[in-house]
Amino acid sequence: MLGLTHYTTLSIVLFLIGLFGFILRRNLIVMLVSLEIMLNAIIILFASISHFTKDISGYIIVFFIIAMAAAETAIGLSLVVLIYKKLKTVYSDEITNFKG
Repeated sequence: MLGLTHYTTLSIVLFLIGLFGFILRRNLIVMLVSLEIMLNAIIILFASISHFTKDISGYIIVFFIIAMAAAETAIGLSLVVLIYKKLKTVYSDEITNFKG
């Protein structure tokens, strides 16, 4: 049977994968995917804690994190499309030197 430590370990590993992906990669789309992986790690942690403590408040927080992640994805991808149309690149190194 899986315990809370298994879910916590999974959550930490996923969060670290997302964090390293966000820090090391320069492609904006990969950075958004890494951010989603980090949010999913937080969701796993909250859901597992709520399951083992028999408390519903963690599930409510999970619901709001999912809603926020959907909004973040929609806004983030629309910004990436607009940046690509303007600059013809999705690499963050080339975008930082952009002047309006």
